[in-house]
Amino acid sequence: MTLRYSLLRPEAVAPSRAHADDAGLDLHAAESAILASGARASVGTGVALAIPDGWAGLVLPRSGLAARHGIALVNAPGLIDPGYRGEVRVLLLNTDREKPFEVAPGDRIAQLTLVRFEAPELEEVEDLDVTARGSAGFGSSGP
Repeated sequence: MTLRYSLLRPEAVAPSRAHADDAGLDLHAAESAILASGARASVGTGVALAIPDGWAGLVLPRSGLAARHGIALVNAPGLIDPGYRGEVRVLLLNTDREKPFEVAPGDRIAQLTLVRFEAPELEEVEDLDVTARGSAGFGSSGP
């Protein structure tokens, strides 16, 4: 498979792997941002993707940013549909209670992984199959 991309502005950096066998492609900031403690920001990557049909892009947090600076993604994982051709933007959240976080063009701010998906046909039914769990919700299997 080939992932085609376009760089939309001079500050944009192509998605890349730090190591040849990495599953995720690093996404880099193409603009500056300062996130105050508890603030969030939409940071552009300056990259547009042509994700192939039958695949979806998942934008995931970088563990190093989370561990060292408390940077999370507001909507992790972010979903990029195969028909989307606009700029990939990353919704960063600074969870650090005291320190602001500064983003500069070129900084690695997230990672992209592609996953296969199937688009199921939908069918409305009166009743669903009975299972052992049934309608028990979140945390129903115990601690």
